[in-house]
Amino acid sequence: MTNPELCELPPGKIPALRMMPMPADANVHGDVFGGWIMSHVDIAGAVPAVRRANGRIATVAVNSFVFRHPVFVGDLVTFYADIVRVGNTSLTVQVEVYAQRNRADDRVVKVTEATLTYVATDEQRKPRVVPPGKD
Repeated sequence: MTNPELCELPPGKIPALRMMPMPADANVHGDVFGGWIMSHVDIAGAVPAVRRANGRIATVAVNSFVFRHPVFVGDLVTFYADIVRVGNTSLTVQVEVYAQRNRADDRVVKVTEATLTYVATDEQRKPRVVPPGKD
């Protein structure tokens, strides 16, 4: 019998970030703090945003954030980030997070989904136009 929550890592996609939470990242029950996941989602989302903006960015909004399943100490957590919208000064990024529960048998669960908006900024931290590029 298969578990409908189990899945595979997205084939052909390159992770923006891979991390393994440690005991200090968890509560007394071994569940990783949501804030740990949120901070790494922000970092992962910034990876393609910085590349596309060709420089400095700032997080301006967390549009959605859904925790589907817990993350545990020792999971190998993989973050995938894709730009889904480019505006004049802003970029919206979709981040998907997967936890590989046991690397010996490759059990993977999609644990989190989030959408964040970043704004490109200049050296004075003022909004600037996102340069033209492939969208």
